[in-house]
Amino acid sequence: MDKKRALWIYETMNKIRAFEEKAYKLFEENKLRGSVHLYTGEEACAATVCSTLTDNDYITSTHRGHGHCIAKGAQLDLAIAELMGKATGYCKGRGGSMHIADLEKGNLGANAIVGGGIPIATGAALAIKMQKRQNVAVSFFGDGASNEGTFHEAINFSAVHKLPVIFVCENNGYGISVPLSESTATENIADRAAGYGIPGYICDGYDVFDIDKAFMAAKERALKGEGPSLVEVKTCRYRGHWTGDPEPYRTREEVAEWKQRDAIDRFEKEIIKKRWATKKELEKIKADAYEEMEKAAEFAMNSPVPDEAHLLDDVFYEEA
Repeated sequence: MDKKRALWIYETMNKIRAFEEKAYKLFEENKLRGSVHLYTGEEACAATVCSTLTDNDYITSTHRGHGHCIAKGAQLDLAIAELMGKATGYCKGRGGSMHIADLEKGNLGANAIVGGGIPIATGAALAIKMQKRQNVAVSFFGDGASNEGTFHEAINFSAVHKLPVIFVCENNGYGISVPLSESTATENIADRAAGYGIPGYICDGYDVFDIDKAFMAAKERALKGEGPSLVEVKTCRYRGHWTGDPEPYRTREEVAEWKQRDAIDRFEKEIIKKRWATKKELEKIKADAYEEMEKAAEFAMNSPVPDEAHLLDDVFYEEA
């Protein structure tokens, strides 16, 4: 990792954190349509992985997908407008929090169905192979999705056909409110890779360099035509499963312990240690991210709601 990519990752993590904090505040003010599933605390995974990708590489996301979308190049104003159901949003205000997509950036979409994005990324990887392109597809999903049939079917198919896809499991320890130990027979999600003859990597979700090392190994394998890998990122979501979650299933002490290891703070210290930037320079990057988010929210607040006259637009295909 060089200085340029490191600073991009740091900036992106702060943009994601600023976005999620603003989204939570707007939810509390009843300015968002419905609830949202926040990515706060997991920023290092999306930022690090997507720092290695181009617009010609694909990602599929989850119901907790804002971070993935931003890391893959989404504009904060269009993204927050989508959450607010405004016509200026990425999906014209019709998709909302769990369905942001931006095909120009290779973002094939967030998905409200648990495990729903996994076979989509597999299909994208098949297309890459058939087109003989040097690109990869990445599927982000949670630990709960690893118990879905789509997870096993997609990995098996990808392994058989040696597809350039990387399965990234963001294991935050809970499938909604159920701890991993009560839903999954294996201690680690990555242990399941052996059953399909592919590598499984486990990394610290609060250590950018650890995530980067694991993902780059998986990406190198995919680009060589050797097939998929399963990368498990051990992490934590600071807030509940959704914005109204009372969280009776875990203690405040558990979350507080994770926060003490915060990935943004940890990476900041590493950047300063490597002399890639000063404390003052990093403070400006962080401040700029939050300022950009405030402007994005203002844009969304002032944007119009969708016109009912266009209710059926994009529903049916019409030939030009």
